[in-house]
Amino acid sequence: MKDMGEASYILDIKIYRDRSRRMLGLTQSSYIEKVLKRFKMEHSKRGLLPMRHGIKLSKKQSPKTDEELKRMSNIAYASTVGKHSVCCPVY
Repeated sequence: MKDMGEASYILDIKIYRDRSRRMLGLTQSSYIEKVLKRFKMEHSKRGLLPMRHGIKLSKKQSPKTDEELKRMSNIAYASTVGKHSVCCPVY
């Protein structure tokens, strides 16, 4: 095994870190570019996402009761979110 330093890409996901601001980010922009190219849309007009920028998620928003946990366990995350989720930045 060899230490190659901090990872910057894993599975086509770019990892970026700002230690001074204590931030870690992930982006799949290279994957998005590949998808656009695959469907011959790489020159398409870029637009805003129908999602508010800078949404802060917290543990307080997680299910708390057994009933909420059971309801959430029946939701198939991948099919609920879908492919468009890769176009949303994660901060």
